[in-house]
Amino acid sequence: MKDPLKDLNITDLATMEENGDFAIVCLNKQRHSSSSSSSIEEKESNRSEKRRVKPIALDYPKKNGEILSGQYGINLLLFGIALMLGVSYHGYSIKEKHLLSFITTVMLIQLLWMLWYVVRRDRQKNSVPEKDSHAGTRWLRGGLTILALLSLIMDAFRIAVYVGYKECLSPTLGVYPVVHVLHTVSQVYFLWFHIKDVIKTCQTFERFGVIHAVFTNLLLWCNGAMSESQHFLEAHKKRLASLGFINYTGGHDEPHCECAISSCSMFSKSLYYLYPFNIEYHIFVSAMLFVMWKNIGRIIEHQHKREKDGLRVTRLVLGPILGLVALAGTITILVIYIMQVEESLETHRMAISMFYCHGIVMLACMCIAGTLGLILYRLDNRPLDASKNPSRQLDTELLCGSSVGTWLMSWCSVIAAVATHSNPRYRWTILAYSLLLVLEKYIQNLFIIESLYRQQEAVEEGEGEGEGERGGPSGIFSVSSQVPSCRGIVNQAFTNQENVYVSLNSSRLRNGNVPLCSLNQELQEPPVVPVSQDRAGKPDRRQILRNIAIFLFLCNCSLWLLPAFGCRPQYDNGLEQETFGFTIWTMVLNFAMPLNLFYRMHCVASLFEVFQHV
Repeated sequence: MKDPLKDLNITDLATMEENGDFAIVCLNKQRHSSSSSSSIEEKESNRSEKRRVKPIALDYPKKNGEILSGQYGINLLLFGIALMLGVSYHGYSIKEKHLLSFITTVMLIQLLWMLWYVVRRDRQKNSVPEKDSHAGTRWLRGGLTILALLSLIMDAFRIAVYVGYKECLSPTLGVYPVVHVLHTVSQVYFLWFHIKDVIKTCQTFERFGVIHAVFTNLLLWCNGAMSESQHFLEAHKKRLASLGFINYTGGHDEPHCECAISSCSMFSKSLYYLYPFNIEYHIFVSAMLFVMWKNIGRIIEHQHKREKDGLRVTRLVLGPILGLVALAGTITILVIYIMQVEESLETHRMAISMFYCHGIVMLACMCIAGTLGLILYRLDNRPLDASKNPSRQLDTELLCGSSVGTWLMSWCSVIAAVATHSNPRYRWTILAYSLLLVLEKYIQNLFIIESLYRQQEAVEEGEGEGEGERGGPSGIFSVSSQVPSCRGIVNQAFTNQENVYVSLNSSRLRNGNVPLCSLNQELQEPPVVPVSQDRAGKPDRRQILRNIAIFLFLCNCSLWLLPAFGCRPQYDNGLEQETFGFTIWTMVLNFAMPLNLFYRMHCVASLFEVFQHV
């Protein structure tokens, strides 16, 4: 058969180019004869119709599986919370052993599912599962491993307490920490080797398994947050009793027998310093597993990966220095507060005033840093990344959702500071601190979300390379790299079956004396992008953004440390309690404090990711 390509010359190409760009459609590898345009259009229309009908038909079981498994997980969590509320009443019907028996059973079910999943994956070694590169980054899994190690230490202390008091404690209190150790070790292994998996088989069953794991960790988080809140409430009541405000004896949770070993009190007191790490571990694991649940049955969009240039740490000076100063000041305030809050009334009030003054300075600096980062983003007009990314979407929802607790607590403090009849020295500092806390979360949330959704800078700078991978125009007829450049045009459709096109320069083609060799060389060479003054200034802008990210990172670490290790003046200042009453204010704090702790730790993780992406 006569090759139609041989009859084409430069003049013909120029004539075809007059009405627009010249596009040569990919030739099918399996067919050596060219098909008519009408049959091609017919096939394309049939394919598009199939694509329209097929996802709608397949979407129903996926949605049903998501709804059914989601409702199962919510009811599992609510049943556990109902048991927790019964235990917190300290009645005779529901004891702690009933709650721990339920949680132990739930953890064992998750262990069985993880074992089944890992065994099934090992038997399918020939089929490599798809991976979501955005789910569970390496540094996040490393941080969770450290939190898991601290949780294991807490379990060891629990086992030691049970051994000391085993004469008067239920065996459930000894079985629970042992099962929790197995659960933690197995779950860390699962996170390291399977959290990126995109499940495509047994989807309905796997949805129930993954959502069971999500809500098991949420249940453990709720249990830890409730235990920690009860501990701080007991400590607050004891402080009020020591200052002569109330009569309180306590002793609801203390065993009614003597410890068989000498270090029981040390283990019991050390438990509450490890609770914050255990709480953060479970809430972060549940978030990662939720991303895995959302990825079940998902079609991964393979995007062009940019090469990461090494981090330039030469100019990372101001951000780390200011952040370390804030962290050092926070540790100093924490030590002074814990030592002085249980002293005389005057010393007690001085410690509270010191906390709020320190907080005002830190929050003001964070607001300035976040605003500067947003201004730099406004000066650099780059479009946002609209690609589907469940991990990034969950980050955004968690940031805004966990801010609700702090905002509620702050507005209650604002109303109490304005409406109270008493006039302590820290009244107006509480007002300023609360308003700054609301503003700081507004600015920080916007800065983090915009940083995560922003187009990466290297994608713009490397427009010549990988253009076809991003969906832009890529040459199907171009010079093959295996042959000399003057051999002519080679059909790449025989090596890849993608329908892509190349646009040729019409003004050059209209001159019939253009040699094909020079045209091929022109197509081979990547376009030279001139470096403008704006581009030359971008590295400095990136360094400023990195300094802002590391400063906010260290400040959020500081603001997490204070409430996590006992510095909670919201219990001790008395203004909110006078305005709302002890019961209502305690309910607000029990709701807001765990969310505030999670918000700060989540900001730490998000800002580290921002630091890497800038």
